[in-house]
Amino acid sequence: MGAALARNWWAFAIRGILGVLFGVIALTFPGAAMLSLLLIFAAYAIADGVFAIVSAVRAASHHERWLLFVFEGIVDIAAGVIALFWPTITVIVFVLLVAVWAIVSGSIMLTAAFQMDAAHGRWWLALGGIASLIYGALLVVMPLIGALVLTWWIGAYAIIFGGAMLIAAFRLRSRLHAGALAPA
Repeated sequence: MGAALARNWWAFAIRGILGVLFGVIALTFPGAAMLSLLLIFAAYAIADGVFAIVSAVRAASHHERWLLFVFEGIVDIAAGVIALFWPTITVIVFVLLVAVWAIVSGSIMLTAAFQMDAAHGRWWLALGGIASLIYGALLVVMPLIGALVLTWWIGAYAIIFGGAMLIAAFRLRSRLHAGALAPA
């Protein structure tokens, strides 16, 4: 596992850079960050629903199965409309969705960390996983903390996660360039 990770150190670096950038933006402009996420989601969901219905119409005109595309389109459009007209409910659902995502991804990262060699950055990957688990648990315990605090948590988490990914990336890169792992 370590050799494959070392060859792809750059993917960890990109994840780290994007995490730190997102975290800085979320901490600097928390209200705008949450509203932007909500509006982007709403626009995407509505557009995706329209295209799913267009796919259904096209499938029906070719005598292919179309019912699931219509159902998907209706669900997508409904989610987008709810996000636009009931932003508070959307934020609460979003908080819980982020919580589940953080807990699941943190668990996977922690498991992956203990399958790595310690010299390849195991503990930094584990730190990213632990940060994800703590962040997810805090969101589950306090889902009504408000959009402002949520974006602060997202920002802080993203900076810690991004930093951990950058350190892991450069540890992997140094191991690859030191010849400890033969490139494929």
